[in-house]
Amino acid sequence: MAKKLNYLGVDLGGPSIKIVELKNVGNRPQLVTYGFVEGAYSIIKDTSAEARNAVAVHLKELIKRSRVSTDKTVAALPSYSVFSSIISLPAMSRKDLISAVRWEAKKFVPIPLEEMILDWEVLGQDTDAKDSKQAKTAAEGDASGKKAKKDKKEEKESKESEKVGMIQKGNIKVLLTAAPKEMVNRYVELFRDVGLQLVGLETESFSLQRSLVGNDRNPVMVIDVGSQATSISIFADNVPMLHRSIDLGGKSVTKSLAESMGLPEHAAEQFKHDMGGSFAGTSIDKLPQPVRYVINSVVNEVRYILNIYQGQHKKTVSKIILTGGSAFLGNFTESIEKVFNIKTYIGDPWARVIHPVEIDTMLRQLGPRLAVAVGLAMREIV
Repeated sequence: MAKKLNYLGVDLGGPSIKIVELKNVGNRPQLVTYGFVEGAYSIIKDTSAEARNAVAVHLKELIKRSRVSTDKTVAALPSYSVFSSIISLPAMSRKDLISAVRWEAKKFVPIPLEEMILDWEVLGQDTDAKDSKQAKTAAEGDASGKKAKKDKKEEKESKESEKVGMIQKGNIKVLLTAAPKEMVNRYVELFRDVGLQLVGLETESFSLQRSLVGNDRNPVMVIDVGSQATSISIFADNVPMLHRSIDLGGKSVTKSLAESMGLPEHAAEQFKHDMGGSFAGTSIDKLPQPVRYVINSVVNEVRYILNIYQGQHKKTVSKIILTGGSAFLGNFTESIEKVFNIKTYIGDPWARVIHPVEIDTMLRQLGPRLAVAVGLAMREIV
């Protein structure tokens, strides 16, 4: 019975695999185990069967080594591969809303809808469940078999019929996301091959909101400095209002350091981590050029997003949270806070997770790297 209360979050972002298993203890998440492996193939960038098989081997070994005790899994799609937008629609019945959402999706999704899986949620309505969970249903159906798919379809149709006509007054806002079917299917096949039951599939930004922002309804910016890309999101009322990604991350710094110092990449990577806390109080112009370039690029993108958000919503961001494997790079937090005069700090995904006090320091160091996996594992608990 206890096994059913445990959930495994799996983050396949970049050339690494991160996993976190949490246990449901009175609707509070408790850490069971965690693990990560670097240098794995990426099924995001490499769509070949060889890459998928290599990831499956690494994931199986990591699960065994970390002594994972559940097969119930929630995984994340990279935010930069998923299209999302908040659309405004006039009041209408649920049946008409389904058609309207698909029509609006054609305007901002640059790929034929036949090749995408749509997921949409009415914002600001007093409902207990999402109006459509097609992406999750697709993952669950393929992972659990035809019976699960049939049950989900009947359940969805029942819920939709119950809600027809509920929205009758004023305009409504709808959060619309679209993920490529081909990518979703790749994930489903991978987890089936590994022997994991995929109970949920969502974008990284939702996972970070859950693990780092929590119940804070004020406008909050989250900067995820990953290995290959940096994603910047603004959340308000627990909803992603804006999101942008740039193809620049920790790997860029490693390669530049390797070239400028004549080091192999693994040595440059170690040097990058060792110097993480050695530039406290150092101005941006005094940092090594590769680090300076990444920080300046992120600063410019943050400035652009803040201007858009404040112009559209007439609100200011209350704080900025940094996460990702390169969050400790240089004096990132100090630089961001100084430029924008907004409280900035490294996020702690363990803040609402029960864990042994004696490993608290170590977990805080690993927190930015495991934040997505923590948020995924929390999905079915909080």
